[in-house]
Amino acid sequence: MTPLLFVLVVAAMSFVAGALGSLLGLGGGMIVIPALTLLLHIDIRLAIGASIISVIATSSGAAAAYVRDRLANLRVAMFLELGTTAGAITGAWIAGLLEPRWLFTLFGLVLGGSGLAMLRPRVRIAEQPHGGTRLARLLRLQSSYFDDARGYEVAYQPARPLLGLALMYIAGTVSGLLGIGSGALKVPAMDLAMELPIKVSTATSNFMIGVTAAASAGLYFSRGQIDPFIAAPVAVGVLSGAFIGSRFLSQVSSRALRVTFVVVLLVISAHMLVEGARG
Repeated sequence: MTPLLFVLVVAAMSFVAGALGSLLGLGGGMIVIPALTLLLHIDIRLAIGASIISVIATSSGAAAAYVRDRLANLRVAMFLELGTTAGAITGAWIAGLLEPRWLFTLFGLVLGGSGLAMLRPRVRIAEQPHGGTRLARLLRLQSSYFDDARGYEVAYQPARPLLGLALMYIAGTVSGLLGIGSGALKVPAMDLAMELPIKVSTATSNFMIGVTAAASAGLYFSRGQIDPFIAAPVAVGVLSGAFIGSRFLSQVSSRALRVTFVVVLLVISAHMLVEGARG
């Protein structure tokens, strides 16, 4: 494969990853890392470094649209970033100590666990106003958004913010460790633990992932694991895809979004676990 063809192929795959990642709140890296490693056989550490850059680009591309449409909850995002940034630095440090096969295995386990968690039935009626904790009310985390698919305003009150903060530290650690936006953990944490509507969880996750990735990028750069020849087309492709994907979120039904989210996670999880087992 010529260098030009390589760049074009990487950019094309990254465009698809960015569109899906933005739509599902995954940040693009969740799809682009398996694509680079399984299809193009790029070292997973270099793929993670490129993904770190693409995650920042994805968040920049999608966040503006989600804030404009009032899907992203800025107060929730800023509160939870306290946990994710601390975790991202922890994860980036741990990543320098592990062999590639363990990174594949961890990647697969994280994806599979997140997908299965999303299959758990919810005890409340989805996306309806409900009571939150005293801290959530004190921080004024409640908000509302207009659901184009339903045609009316949906109000919500987040629950259990401290549990969400603890889970975000774990999500940030995974983000720094695997070079992903950790949307696969952030979305279930906000959706299940904090009981946010799935669309709000997805949009807020996209808003947060750039800050999380930036917190760990310095350590990857210092170890020489960010290759501009790979990172540049990945960033351009993911950013373009994220811009397209963010325009369709408010028009997609919540049920279809959840099913697609789970299927994508489980398929990629199986492939990464197989690759890790081969060692």
